Amino acid sequence: MSSLGPRRILILFAHPALERSRVNRRLIHAVHDLEGVTVHDLYEAYPDFEIDVARDQALCEQHDLIVLHHPFYWYSTPALLKEWMDLVLEIGWAYGPGGEALAGKEALSVVTTGGRRESYCVEGGNHFTMREFLVPLEQTARLCGMNYLPPLVLHGTHRIGPLEIEAAAAEYRAALIGLRDRTRPVDPTAPVQLLNPEPHTPADA
Repeated sequence: MSSLGPRRILILFAHPALERSRVNRRLIHAVHDLEGVTVHDLYEAYPDFEIDVARDQALCEQHDLIVLHHPFYWYSTPALLKEWMDLVLEIGWAYGPGGEALAGKEALSVVTTGGRRESYCVEGGNHFTMREFLVPLEQTARLCGMNYLPPLVLHGTHRIGPLEIEAAAAEYRAALIGLRDRTRPVDPTAPVQLLNPEPHTPADA
């Protein structure tokens, strides 16, 4: 383990229909009990979108790695996560003159997509890579003085079966443990890290 000690990880989890989710429900359950990891379910905490800005700023200050975990909605985040960024990342706190509360911390996107991996490229149906779609989040982190890690992505969630979901959940847990304990190598030039590194075989959902 690094002499820096373990990272404290805050997961900002945003899923507006978790009761209907097969994949994200399993992923977040796989990591909710990890020591040093705080799961902040935004839709559970703020069903009326009335975000407690001071509370959440304090949460961010208490952690070293901030994870944005969400399904990919219209090439972006669910609405509440965007609202969270609009309100919590205030000038003078997160960026701008005196805005150094997040400087030196790390940010990580954990994203699930219904579309298959091969559709996220120049030749694919979505025409752009996942890293390109996530540029607004990456630049937001950079503006706040944060180091943006290569995203963790799980593709094809409409087609994967229970065994693949379990494998992805195990990989997510292992990834967070490695990042927490500073034992997981991070290549800042990597476009993405995949929660399903091997091509999957479509299965009944």
